[in-house]
Amino acid sequence: MAEVAHAPMVELRGLRFEGRGHRALDDVSLTLAPGRTAILGANGAGKSVLLRVMHGLLAPTAGSVAWHAGAHGRPRLAMVFQKPVLLRRSALDNVIYALKLSPAHRGENARRLRERAEEALLRVGLLRLAQRPGRVLSGGEQQRVALARAWALEPDVLLLDEPTASLDPAAVHAVENIILEIAAGGTSIVMTTHHRGLARRFADTVVFLEAGRVAEHTLVKEFFTLPRSHGGQAYLEGELV
Repeated sequence: MAEVAHAPMVELRGLRFEGRGHRALDDVSLTLAPGRTAILGANGAGKSVLLRVMHGLLAPTAGSVAWHAGAHGRPRLAMVFQKPVLLRRSALDNVIYALKLSPAHRGENARRLRERAEEALLRVGLLRLAQRPGRVLSGGEQQRVALARAWALEPDVLLLDEPTASLDPAAVHAVENIILEIAAGGTSIVMTTHHRGLARRFADTVVFLEAGRVAEHTLVKEFFTLPRSHGGQAYLEGELV
């Protein structure tokens, strides 16, 4: 397995996660650098579990996650899920609520929070729908609200779990452009995806998981032209889904 070596952003050491008698992660050790990382693998490979452990939503059964200090000390993390989790309130209030909970924006007055939220919705092209209930928006619009909410938090690292799954081509294009814009602003991205074209266009490096273990960690060009693991070859040939 070829691992990419740069200044570390996060170090994962001996991660294991077990639940309901199933070992979803098995001795995962990785050092990820700032930039754009795509986590690939077949269904059940452990991709989503790995993101949740990295974020702290799940506690590992064994091992450790060590984030290295950034401009704000411990990096600010944000996460967007495959199915957006929106509150029963307007798109604008969904973003404002997240800002109110953020330590970085705690204490700001209501006017400033609203301005930040409106700016975030403007950046994702949804300011005109700011007062629309979030849960009545289309799937693509809901995902854009979730991205706006995460972007408003000014994260150092954005974790994305299958952000374009189940979206129509137009929505995929819109979401992809937003992710690229967030990354261009200096936010590091760690993204799971089944969309190989997106991974190939977007990522600097690829982590390929197989049965909860790291089979490859390499540059994106190397993975897509000459995968070094049998599982990676089978995945690119469509034998693993």
